[in-house]
Amino acid sequence: MEITDVKIRKLMTDGRLRAIVSVTVDEMFAVHDIKVVQGDDRIFVAMPSRKDENGVFRDIVHPISASARLMFERAILDEYQRQLAVAEAELSEDNGD
Repeated sequence: MEITDVKIRKLMTDGRLRAIVSVTVDEMFAVHDIKVVQGDDRIFVAMPSRKDENGVFRDIVHPISASARLMFERAILDEYQRQLAVAEAELSEDNGD
């Protein structure tokens, strides 16, 4: 399995939600609405979820193994950091720095 594309759909600065992301796997399968969340100790990736009839959120799609989760997290957080750097550079240019 190869992650062939990571798109940061939306960057946010308020609250704990930092980004909404889409990932393409093997140029064949897309997973949308992955969240980048600021936790108490670190930024983490949350898979798309839905609230069930008991009010409990359950992942709709998720990696089965720890190694697959790590691959997703690394690809997503690397692209998130890259997009943050681009946004900061654009802001600096706009402010005349």
